[in-house]
Amino acid sequence: MAYDFKKEEKELYRPGKKPTIIDVPQMNYIAVEGKGNPNIEGSEYKQAIQLLYGIAYTIKMSKMGTHKISGYFDFVVPPLEGFWWQEGVEGIDYAHKEKFRFVSCIRMPDFVTPEVFEWAKEEATAKKKMDFSKVKLITVNEGKCVQIMHVGDYDSEPATIKKMHQFIAKEGLKLDFSASRRHHEIYLSDPRRTKRENLKTIIRLPVR
Repeated sequence: MAYDFKKEEKELYRPGKKPTIIDVPQMNYIAVEGKGNPNIEGSEYKQAIQLLYGIAYTIKMSKMGTHKISGYFDFVVPPLEGFWWQEGVEGIDYAHKEKFRFVSCIRMPDFVTPEVFEWAKEEATAKKKMDFSKVKLITVNEGKCVQIMHVGDYDSEPATIKKMHQFIAKEGLKLDFSASRRHHEIYLSDPRRTKRENLKTIIRLPVR
């Protein structure tokens, strides 16, 4: 049975519709940094997603080939995630998507070392005839955050974030955005197959 992070680590991937405090452990990701409105056809964001899944499935499906990865176990490719910010803005301003900066990423099992990652990039480049040079292997240690399950389209997120801000103030916490701590979203639904009002997105905000 393939290991499914969403099912096995429910604290991280199954929050309720009310804000809660969570300490997020250190995790490894494959990641692509970019900028611009993610909704535009041919955007850097859409290109990033294609690159990420190319690497993720190369690693997952390595079990079918001759290259054996030390410590490998079969896994369900985790959901797409994104760290978002805009220069000079605390949090994000949904009215100016053209100013978005992002790190789009997919979590990887711990057996994905720098050596495994480099092999996957070479393998994906050879098979898919694409340039995967923008993809990086990064480690993120989020620490203390407030998270919530947002149900609905992405443009309705501000109401949910307002609820999170109220909870943060009530708990005596403060937002803690920095170059290493960003507005974080985890996309549990495929927008191509899910009605907008049913989209499920985990939202995390860093706090102290």
